[in-house]
Amino acid sequence: MALSSMTGFARCHGASGPYTFEWELKSVNAKGFDLRVRLPQGFDELEAYAKKRAGELLSRGTVYANLNVKRANAAAAVRVNEDVLNAVLKAAAMISGKVDAVAPSIDGLLAIKGVVEVAEPEGDEEEDKAARAAAADAFDKALDELVAMRKREGISLGEILTQRVDEIEQLAKRAESSPGRKPEAIKAKLAEQIAALLDTSDRFDSDRLMQEAILIATKADIREELDRIASHIAQARELIGKGGPIGRKLDFLAQEFHREVNTCCSKSNDIELTNTGLAMKNVVEQFREQVQNLE
Repeated sequence: MALSSMTGFARCHGASGPYTFEWELKSVNAKGFDLRVRLPQGFDELEAYAKKRAGELLSRGTVYANLNVKRANAAAAVRVNEDVLNAVLKAAAMISGKVDAVAPSIDGLLAIKGVVEVAEPEGDEEEDKAARAAAADAFDKALDELVAMRKREGISLGEILTQRVDEIEQLAKRAESSPGRKPEAIKAKLAEQIAALLDTSDRFDSDRLMQEAILIATKADIREELDRIASHIAQARELIGKGGPIGRKLDFLAQEFHREVNTCCSKSNDIELTNTGLAMKNVVEQFREQVQNLE
């Protein structure tokens, strides 16, 4: 199963009888799935259908769906509300006897709210029903295009994530082979420090100091962390190869990567190993940022 991004865009045009319409779909990153639909009057029943269809194909991301509809060959009916007009004229005549004012003009009268009424043309029930059905079909096409675009983005994301996992593995191998992480090197460094302390005073117990040094050397080893990083690498590759909606699982792995790398850096007492850990931390962060775009 292919990987999918959570970002995408699609547009689909359609027509039915006197109606022409256009769907525009846009999806962005989100923790869960949400479809937000904007529909013109008379097409409200499509919202439930759109949410059902989108929920069947998408598992994450916020999708904005907007439907624009136009009806051709249907001029709106304009009429003058004579009751309102007569009331306005009566009021104007009454006022004109009290104040010196210019008589109202026709365009001024027509501009008064309620004098002119615009009635939308009455629709044909069968035409409207056919238009809604055609709009539903067009939504399916737009949704298919959106899914296809998200999958194309997912292919690119999969390649990037695979590269980042490879880089993490290379840096883990560098840390593995670092001379400074070997127990012998850690013990030798501690022994030098102990020897320096013994030279400054004869009050130190050399046997006790050596035991403490061995204990510290054991705690400073990052063998367990490197083993867990190797396990996370294997899991990440398996998930990427398997595909599907794996964004949440990879996000969890990114957190685990981050935790192990931080521990490696905190345990390190060698500059080369510390630099390797910091480089690995940077790659893990890049991995995590890309995972945020994945479904």
